[in-house]
Amino acid sequence: MLSRISRLGARLLREARTETIAGNLHSSRGSLYQAHVSRHSTPLVSSTVLSLRNRLFSTGTSSGDQDESSQEKEKITVTFVNKDGSEQTISVPVGMSMLEAAHENDIELEGACEGSLACSTCHVIVMDVNYYNKLEEPTDEENDMLDLAFGLTETSRLGCQVIAKPELDGMRLALPAATRNFAVDGYVPKPH
Repeated sequence: MLSRISRLGARLLREARTETIAGNLHSSRGSLYQAHVSRHSTPLVSSTVLSLRNRLFSTGTSSGDQDESSQEKEKITVTFVNKDGSEQTISVPVGMSMLEAAHENDIELEGACEGSLACSTCHVIVMDVNYYNKLEEPTDEENDMLDLAFGLTETSRLGCQVIAKPELDGMRLALPAATRNFAVDGYVPKPH
């Protein structure tokens, strides 16, 4: 059995070389050569040879390479103003929440419920009303949690609900002076 597999492998290599040479010398007769290979070999060998030739002798870039370069994540710039007034400007990939971005950049934004809308510890204040108006309206669940936030303002949002998008490039977010974590403090708000 092993010798039969070896002979088949050698035959495939010979046919691949022959097909490549014939294809280079007689590019206008490629379809005639293909018909010849198809007639004189089993369908499995013929399709294997073509597949092997296409993979080994392709000069173009693979579609995987093109996909990776065209799908590079677009990023926006966001500045977090810390409790002490210091600022940290970071790049945030479009589609990422401000809570995730803060955690990836060691910014002290708690997020005790990990973005499940069960706390207000990722409360941020959008410092420019123009950026605030570019955000989607807060859901009832977000508003319920914001009602429990320390230092609530007209432009307060939960960082887990603020998602990076191109029109938010340059946004500034202030971290409130304190947070309330009701689960830790012993008070859990009742669901409506």
